Amino acid sequence: MFFSKFERLVGRRYLKAKRREGFISVITGFAFTGIALGVATLIIVMSVMNGFRQELLSRILGINGHIGIMSPSGYPFNNYKQAVTDIAEFEHVTLVVPMIENQLLVSAGKAAEGAMVRGIEKDDLLKKEVLRNAVAGVNMEEFAGNNVIIGYRLAQKMGVIPGDEITLISPNGKVTAFGTVPRMKSYRVIGTFDAGMFEYDSGFIFMPLEAAQTYFGMKGGVSHIDVTLEDSKWLKPVRKAIEESVGPGAYVYDWQQSNSAFFNAIAVERNVMFLILTMIILVAAFNIITGLIMLVKDKGRDIAVLRTMGATKGMIMRIFFLDGAFIGVVGTSIGLALGLLFCHNIENVRQFLQTLTGRDLFSAEIYFLSQLPAKVDYTEVVVVVGISLLLSFLATIYPAYRAAKFDPVEALRYE
Repeated sequence: MFFSKFERLVGRRYLKAKRREGFISVITGFAFTGIALGVATLIIVMSVMNGFRQELLSRILGINGHIGIMSPSGYPFNNYKQAVTDIAEFEHVTLVVPMIENQLLVSAGKAAEGAMVRGIEKDDLLKKEVLRNAVAGVNMEEFAGNNVIIGYRLAQKMGVIPGDEITLISPNGKVTAFGTVPRMKSYRVIGTFDAGMFEYDSGFIFMPLEAAQTYFGMKGGVSHIDVTLEDSKWLKPVRKAIEESVGPGAYVYDWQQSNSAFFNAIAVERNVMFLILTMIILVAAFNIITGLIMLVKDKGRDIAVLRTMGATKGMIMRIFFLDGAFIGVVGTSIGLALGLLFCHNIENVRQFLQTLTGRDLFSAEIYFLSQLPAKVDYTEVVVVVGISLLLSFLATIYPAYRAAKFDPVEALRYE
């Protein structure tokens, strides 16, 4: 074994501070607490950032596909059925959905809001798991004719319930001698959907494709074709194949282009937070150095006695290294346990703190999601634990070396 029984015994006695060593004990306690809090905080923050990214990605790709195709000139795809059939045969493509998508104004009573209308076939809507779960409480047999489904937050803002009518107003109306007349039409709300993402729940309306074709004047055509893949890793080759297939008459884009600024911001923030929170562990490591140096100075006479009794410099060095390592290992272990426990119960903790403070701690309007997500990446957890232990062990080297170099003659002379 690396540490002898004698070294472990002496090291354990030194960790139990006497009354006159109270200040040393306080510094050691700060180091111990700092490491535990640093490790726990780092695990929690990284897990929340991972969960936030994964939840946003799953919602975005659950409602939209990996690749989108649209006409840059604004003209509809009149041959979309053949295009859908051809693209569906591409390798790694799981779903191809034709749709009409356009922004307009929706009004109900005295309320008016901007919204995105998506015309889609009922079967295509139900093929997407996120959308299928979002409309679980809606009778989809009624999704036909002039019936629509709107986001539940949009319904709340406008005071609309299932069975009410809303009016859709599009600026791209008919051109008359007196100018362009906005296109207006009333639709019946058969239910609301909850996709778990504020942007969609507060600004999306789903309409039967045939009704959307009539309303937007695209009889027999669509404005977009949505392509979903087996996995995001196939994005580049499949996109290239689609671009070669559709030719220059269509604009092909992917989810990374549409959301690049947002996900880049998350990545930058995640890296910066990792560096900043690692400083907490570094500060705690300096507290270990301070505490051990003071302990070495206080135990000068004991070290001198041990040396005169035959203890080698290596034994003295290992005794103090053992003390510092114990603080680092136990502090890291407690921080690891706290971090994982917090991550697995983070939504319950949020609800409790909201009840306690009376404030909304995770506003969907700001963070886009209705629940606080957390996804533990155990590779990152291992890295965090490794960094904490490394800094803790490095922090013990200088005090342990100083203890080993302590001159017993000088120590006994001034006692």
